[in-house]
Amino acid sequence: MIGLPPFLRNLLGHRPEALQVAALCRRGEGKQAEVLLVSSLDTKRCIVPKGWPMRGKTLAEAALREAWEEAGVRGHVNGDPIGAFHYTKRRKNGLEQRCKVLCFVVTVEGLDDDYPEVGRRARQFVSPKAAAKRVQERELKQILRTLS
Repeated sequence: MIGLPPFLRNLLGHRPEALQVAALCRRGEGKQAEVLLVSSLDTKRCIVPKGWPMRGKTLAEAALREAWEEAGVRGHVNGDPIGAFHYTKRRKNGLEQRCKVLCFVVTVEGLDDDYPEVGRRARQFVSPKAAAKRVQERELKQILRTLS
């Protein structure tokens, strides 16, 4: 399908890559550094807080908002992404969509006990090395290893 106009690629089933943002929530320094993993809603596998860009917010601000909504994280976000990973999202209609996820580092200052997805997700701080072993996405594993 390379070389076809975009409207023809879409008619033939090719969907463009969607953009999402992720928060790599970090606390501590050096050997004490930890990153936050949360459970996904459907499969309960380990992921980082992530979601869609938000109108009126920068991509970094949207990542920080996702960290609060999914895990109650309060903190500061670095405005520059430190990397990106790709994954395939299964939509509610059963179709799959390829997503590119830009990763932003969030320095954790505190955790709220009351946040939108409390009770729907588990949250856990682990070392960056342990986090890299628990997530599935190869590119995300590499990014997490750089946080050690």
